[in-house]
Amino acid sequence: MDTLITNARIRTFDDALPWAEAVGVRAGRIAFVGSAADAPAARQVIDAGGRLVTPGIVDSHNHLLLGFDEDAVSLEGAHDLTEVRRRISEFACRRGDLTWICAENAVYSVVEGRRPNARDLDGLTDKPLFITTYDQHSVWLNRAALAVLGIADGADVPWGRPERDEVTGDPTGWVTDFYTSAMTEAGLAALQADVPMYSPDRRYRKLQSSMRMATALGITTVVEPQVPLAELPLFERALAEGVLTSRVIAALFHPVGADGGFRRRLREAVDSAVDHPMLRLGPVKLYADDVIEPHTALMLEDYANRPGQRGRPSYPGRELVAVIRELDRMGFQTHTHATGDAGIRLTLDAIEAAARANGTRDRRHGIVHVECLHPDDLPRFAELGVTAAMQPRHCSPDLVAGTWMENVGEERWDRAWRFRSLLESGATVAFSSDWQVGEMDPLVGLYSAATRAGLDGSDPWTVDERVGLDRGLEAYTVHGARAWHAEHDRGRIGTGLFADLVVWSGDLYDHQNSPEALLDQRAELTMVDGTVAHSTGTLTDRVGSDVAVDPVTAGTAVEHVHCH
Repeated sequence: MDTLITNARIRTFDDALPWAEAVGVRAGRIAFVGSAADAPAARQVIDAGGRLVTPGIVDSHNHLLLGFDEDAVSLEGAHDLTEVRRRISEFACRRGDLTWICAENAVYSVVEGRRPNARDLDGLTDKPLFITTYDQHSVWLNRAALAVLGIADGADVPWGRPERDEVTGDPTGWVTDFYTSAMTEAGLAALQADVPMYSPDRRYRKLQSSMRMATALGITTVVEPQVPLAELPLFERALAEGVLTSRVIAALFHPVGADGGFRRRLREAVDSAVDHPMLRLGPVKLYADDVIEPHTALMLEDYANRPGQRGRPSYPGRELVAVIRELDRMGFQTHTHATGDAGIRLTLDAIEAAARANGTRDRRHGIVHVECLHPDDLPRFAELGVTAAMQPRHCSPDLVAGTWMENVGEERWDRAWRFRSLLESGATVAFSSDWQVGEMDPLVGLYSAATRAGLDGSDPWTVDERVGLDRGLEAYTVHGARAWHAEHDRGRIGTGLFADLVVWSGDLYDHQNSPEALLDQRAELTMVDGTVAHSTGTLTDRVGSDVAVDPVTAGTAVEHVHCH
């Protein structure tokens, strides 16, 4: 063997041998799984000291390109306007070299009772100020930015929908529909021309830091769910320069309104891509609706606090059905954002219609988020072979209390993030982080799935949908591999599979009855393709960056909290 990890508690997720003590690696593949006594000799022996070893984590929805920007203000944890203004003012004074002041991770509720506006930013800087919300669906601008971008003079922008005062018609400084528009060719080109934060170099720096973080957290496969064709060169560069220390599956973004010619370009991009085990193209990202917080997700019934309003589909009418049918015919697997119960139903209808029209089988289309699921649609995931790509952290009460809960209404809370029910129905449920909307750390996800409580253990809710540690790990490994047609080479620990492994800091199963202790654990060692890609230095020589000092983290997992 090249490497032998022994004296370990190895959870293989292989039904023939669920647990083992040693795993041997040769030429990037697993070549032995069994007892320590039967283990063959190896050039390198790693004594795990009783620690848990699992398959590498598959993060099925992780925005690598949205990692924190060192030349932007982090509004992480800034929950009122006073704190937002303080951070921006200090940063603007300190960074006189910047032509724009950019900030990230603003929360919708930073101003009580209304949306923030340009007046809230008066007096902070004479430079244009560009602020993205934590979910990347909205942008907040000051008066200087409105002027520079032409919005103050009545112009529109290709990367969003500027909100205007109903009485005066003046722009408020708030821009909606940002992320879906920003990743179109026209939207991205305009952003890169005007806003320095979207330059290729700064986007590449985000990719680099996000990748360091993923590998250090035990993630060995990352699905980047929304890559514009124009930004594929960033990933090709990362592959050539050895930046991809974990495997990447890049889903290509399909904008609303794209035609058959664009879909052929997607097909050509995938067919001409370099076949490499560290980078794969193929899935296509779509949007069925928007998000629940600003009442733009598509609901079957009125929002509880907005009578007569049910949101809107991203595509006009039922056009999504035709788009998914065509992509399915072209051989694409789709990965569709849907949060509202009507948005989810529309997507399921589209996938069902595509299979019927094209006679396709086992395409494994996915729906991402699945935040509010009508009971009638729950069994359809297993029946249609649709993956639910879900984020355990999103259901935490410290995130959804207030806006999400109030918008949906208590009568529909039992539809929220139905992890357990979907798993018990036989559906593939692929857990993920939605970094940087949520923490990247899979231990935070495992804790959230097991408790459905805040990170401080408070206010657990909809507890019938809790998922214990073993099923949570299975959703991050076995189900993650199955979601992307990759179960033949990852997601379990078995001979012949990729040697993508994680040695955790302890035995996570010791904390099944006290999941809050999971937040104190970490990935001690991450192996990708048989090579130690990250090590804290406890078991082998130190390799890679320390998550605690990586510039993207802004603190520990517990401090990394978003609020709606």
